[in-house]
Amino acid sequence: HAIMKLNLTNPLAFFDLETTGINTVNDRIVELSIVKVMPDGESKIKTLKINPTIPIPLATSLLHGIYDKDVAEAPTFNSIAKTLAAFLEGSDLAGFNSLKFDVPFLVEEFLRADIDFDVSHRKLIDAQKIFHMMEKRTLSAAYQFYCNKELIGAHGAEADTLATYEVLKAQVEKYEGKEVVNNLGKKL
Repeated sequence: HAIMKLNLTNPLAFFDLETTGINTVNDRIVELSIVKVMPDGESKIKTLKINPTIPIPLATSLLHGIYDKDVAEAPTFNSIAKTLAAFLEGSDLAGFNSLKFDVPFLVEEFLRADIDFDVSHRKLIDAQKIFHMMEKRTLSAAYQFYCNKELIGAHGAEADTLATYEVLKAQVEKYEGKEVVNNLGKKL
């Protein structure tokens, strides 16, 4: 089974951001990792902590494990923006949920650093979008996944309601003892 190589014209920069929160205007990047894959298959990895210049909320630190003390000595985005833009020059961009989150966040940080990071001429590839397109997340798909049956009469109210009931029972069985099941009925 040969390893499939990506057929690239331009370098493809896979990247992921850890941030102080999810608001592109008020929040800042605290960590950035880029895997730049060249058309010949060679890859270059750049991972850096970034001083966000604002405090990282505790709830966020608990998610990604990066605390104020970890970035206190790190460079600011402003100080590395030019080098970063040069590293990404001519690259298409890829990520997971990157269209909704990472790309707009990165563009915003570059704007604050007075760099016009134009993405209009780049290909933007989001693996999450492909995942959702190819592996459906519909009730029919859940019914198939959890109950191993085909949902007949989908989009009929009664068929959908009964299927949802069966899916939930199967989920409770599958994830018994897991936090998501223990918290059923509590406000999420």
